Formats: sequence, C-alpha cells, structure tokens
Amino acid sequence: MNKQIRQIINKLKELGDAEIASHSQGFFKTGKGEYGEGDIFLGIRVPVIRQCVKEYHDISLDDTLKILKSPFHEARLLALLILVKKYTLEKTVAGKNAIYRSYLNNTKYINNWDLVDLSSYQIVGAHLYFRDKKPIYRLVRSKDLWERRIGVLATFYFIKYGQFTDSLAVAELLLNDREDLIHKAVGWMLREVGKRELKVEEEFLIKHYKEMPRTMLRYAIERFPEKKRLSYLKGTK
Repeated sequence: MNKQIRQIINKLKELGDAEIASHSQGFFKTGKGEYGEGDIFLGIRVPVIRQCVKEYHDISLDDTLKILKSPFHEARLLALLILVKKYTLEKTVAGKNAIYRSYLNNTKYINNWDLVDLSSYQIVGAHLYFRDKKPIYRLVRSKDLWERRIGVLATFYFIKYGQFTDSLAVAELLLNDREDLIHKAVGWMLREVGKRELKVEEEFLIKHYKEMPRTMLRYAIERFPEKKRLSYLKGTK
C-alpha cells in the first residue's frame, strides 16, 4: 500500500463514527448467513464520502482499484464513486474502456446493494448504451447475486433515455429468481419504466403479474392509485 492510499484510508478512519457503523452493520445485513456477512463499516454517511470524491478523484486508476479491495465498506464505496467520476470525466474511448473493464473485473468487491446501485448504471449502463448489450445478459444470468443486480441496475441508464427493451427483457429473465434483492431491483426498474411510459409497464404487468414474486410486484406498482394497486395484488386486474 503506497503512501497516498494509506492517507486516504486513514482519512476515512478519522471520519468514521462508531454509532453509525453499528447501525450500518445491521442495516446492511452483515450477520452470519446474511447477504453482507462479514462486511466492516467505519460509519460514514454517503454525503461525506461524496465530499472525499471531490478531493481524491484524480488518483490513478490502479490506486482506485486497490482501495476497492479494502475490507472497509466505505472505502469500497469511495473507490466506486471515484470510478464513476473518472468515467464521466474521461474523454477517450480507450480510457472509458479501461474503467468499464476494471469495474467488471472486480465485481467480487462490489458486494452490497448500495455499492451496486450507486455505480453500475453510471459505468456499465453508460458504457453499453450505444454498444452490444450482451454483457448485461451475461451478468443477469450469473450465479452471483451482486452481478445479477449490477445487470439489472445497469439498465436504469437506458430507462433514463427512454429505452425500455432491455429492462423488460431482464425483468422477464429474472421472474423466477430466488433473491429478494433481485425482486426489489427488478420491481424498481419496472416502476421507473412506468414513470416514463405507464402503458409499457402495464403491458408487462398484465402479462406477468400473477407469476411475479410478491416483492417485485409491490415495488413495480408502488406509485399506482390504491384501487389499481389492490387489483394487482388481489389478482383481479
């Protein structure tokens, strides 16, 4: 670990708060057998980490990836937000390719839902928007929960620009997924589609709502008027 990385990690430790860390350990399910088992929190709020991004975003890609391998959750989040910043600022195709490949080559460190949600669509989604979408489908077919969530959330970038095809195809592929965190992510993306084109979301729901996991459906219809929402939940739509 070089001097600059040590300084950054030490800065994060100074910013940590034991009470926040204790709450985060429970909130992000770090207990034995839970999805975040063994993760270590320093206790730093996201806005504070975003301030650190402003200070450290010009560190090298290699150093950023070394921080991504930290045992501390907030250090990994900092590294991911720095990668997002780097990708956004990068002007060359080669540079963007390097950041994108680095992200996908290190998914084992992107191992909780906040780490995925705050980075995947701005790197993977942004990179694939004008490219072949096959990597999305490789991700959502992965045995790894977090890679599947990366694939789902990557389509958020497409949704923001009015392209819903891949989000709907991914949702269909994951209808029988066993993980609640995938149900939530897919339902969230369906809701985002509906915020832009309600007819598109409802066409999907009419076809699939009776077979969808309950959590996925609840997330998808969260903003519907109560009468319509209840008709979906009761199976009478």
